[in-house]
Amino acid sequence: MDEGDATLDVRIWRGGPTGGGYEAHAVPARANQTVLDVVAWVQQNADPTLTYRYACRVGMCGSCAMMVNGVPRWTCRTHIDKVSGDGAVEIGPLRNLPVLKDLATDMDPFFDKWVAAEAVHHPSRSRDDDIVPIDPASAARVEANTGIECINCSICYAACDTVAGNADYLGPAALQRAWTLWNDAKDAGGDAILDAVSGAGGCHNCHSQGSCAVHCPNDLNPMKAIAGLKRETMRRALKGRNAQR
Repeated sequence: MDEGDATLDVRIWRGGPTGGGYEAHAVPARANQTVLDVVAWVQQNADPTLTYRYACRVGMCGSCAMMVNGVPRWTCRTHIDKVSGDGAVEIGPLRNLPVLKDLATDMDPFFDKWVAAEAVHHPSRSRDDDIVPIDPASAARVEANTGIECINCSICYAACDTVAGNADYLGPAALQRAWTLWNDAKDAGGDAILDAVSGAGGCHNCHSQGSCAVHCPNDLNPMKAIAGLKRETMRRALKGRNAQR
């Protein structure tokens, strides 16, 4: 069979908040085809009502994240050849997030947990104050830098079994951001961060399974950041206990 005649057996999830199912499509196979190319072909040629998200198409925005054969991936950077050895691929909405329609999920719970984790900048100075120089080689700055390439794609959130089993768990992305800010000398919210991540649903709920680190497309390691938060919350708790003696 010529390459132009080859097809892919594609199953795409269709539905909304109340449920749905997978719909089959025969999609022409092409060289250097990505999963996002396949989804776009279905929307443009087979069913214009198919709903999905994408923006940059080059792995910078993270908005095209979906479940591909049960694994969370950036669809713009995932080539079909990598995931469809038998010519078949199943594409669904990200796990652990409410479905709005088809392949588009509601990201509000994901970002709400960033706020709950105090993973937002707490200014230490006003615009009228001089900028304090930060030594880029300092241990805290080096540690903070390990998480700044997170683009909020929620791949780690979808991969996390703890999130799947505990709706209150803040999740790896929010906790990694909290750790980044805790190590940032420009952030004044150290105590607020530790308060937020040590409570119910916080860092101590992490089971250290490591799915977040395995699946992060930017090769970040949220599990390492969560371990740092566990250490600092325990250190503060022990200091408080010792002070009471």
